[in-house]
Amino acid sequence: MATGSAASTGRRFGAENSTTRAALIRAGIEVLQQQGGGALTARNVAERAGLKPQLVHYYFRTIEDLVIAIVRYAGDEGLKRAVRAIASDRPLQELWRASKQERTAALAAEITALAQHSEAIRVEAVRLLEQQRTLMSEALARHLELKGVKPHTSAMATTIILDAITRLLVGEKLLGFTLGHEEIETAIEQWLDDFYRSPTQLPTNDNGSA
Repeated sequence: MATGSAASTGRRFGAENSTTRAALIRAGIEVLQQQGGGALTARNVAERAGLKPQLVHYYFRTIEDLVIAIVRYAGDEGLKRAVRAIASDRPLQELWRASKQERTAALAAEITALAQHSEAIRVEAVRLLEQQRTLMSEALARHLELKGVKPHTSAMATTIILDAITRLLVGEKLLGFTLGHEEIETAIEQWLDDFYRSPTQLPTNDNGSA
């Protein structure tokens, strides 16, 4: 992918708050989710948006610039979902359910693949991932503290575990492979419920200890 900026070329590009630009970003996301990074061309994006291919390069100098815009858009949407989840009575469960959305995970997988071949995309993706993970883990820690919950697993570790498992499950589902998925999803649901149980409510062994 080519790199550079509009300033360095002297070329003027469309406004960032343009509805057309937003439509192209959403179309790019759909192409990535349904066809993969190899299909992310100006023609395919424009066709999905119902626009002319020339408009893609009016708003984005290169396809790399479009991908960076997609990363930022997806990151903002992810933060909004996280904020909604954290504001609920059971943020752990809400974060888990939100992260299991196949389209979201498919987009993340394609962005990760593209980031391996573009330093600019990688830097932007890492920045947003750090922002999301920090927000979720800190908010989760505050929530559990207010609830008087003292889990054995830290908020950061819990956030990473949920994210890692959902990425694995969705990736396998996209391949049509679901062996053991029902069991692990049940186990995760039980694990999240246990966060809110007092020590006297937790299952015990034969010696009466938790």
